[in-house]
Amino acid sequence: MQQQLIIRPAVEADFPAVARITGDSYLSAGYFDDAAHPYMAKIMDVGARARQATIWVAERQGTVIGSVTLARAGEPYADIALHDELEFRMLVVDPAVQRSGAGRAMVDAIISHARTLPGIRGVSLTTGQDWESAHGLYRKTGFQRVPERDWFVPGTDTKLLVYRRDL
Repeated sequence: MQQQLIIRPAVEADFPAVARITGDSYLSAGYFDDAAHPYMAKIMDVGARARQATIWVAERQGTVIGSVTLARAGEPYADIALHDELEFRMLVVDPAVQRSGAGRAMVDAIISHARTLPGIRGVSLTTGQDWESAHGLYRKTGFQRVPERDWFVPGTDTKLLVYRRDL
């Protein structure tokens, strides 16, 4: 039986765990070759991210095992959110406990939260083209591809895919 999962806003004491999990997740999935990549440095600076966006953590038995960043249109961490969308980014689960339901629980919590926000009629996200396990999670939780909104990381040939779920 799975231990209870608590999803809550991150506090400063969580930042080292969020940074470690984010780095470990991106590296173990093969998204980057090493932690020296400039984007890795940015996403692992959790304090800076927390000053500009909302970060949630997933905690099981007092241990942070996952995190996600939320943003609305016009906020610094919103890459693709339209005015009626809540966007989430950097959804990560510690590689040691992946496939334990934490990712799904965080997505479900995001959807529930979005339903409480005035004017929000959908949830959107961007994901890598080859990130198949992520695509599977998003499809299972009701997200659909919006290929006309796909985009490239500025200055690169890295294409990112957009998904949306209507509420």
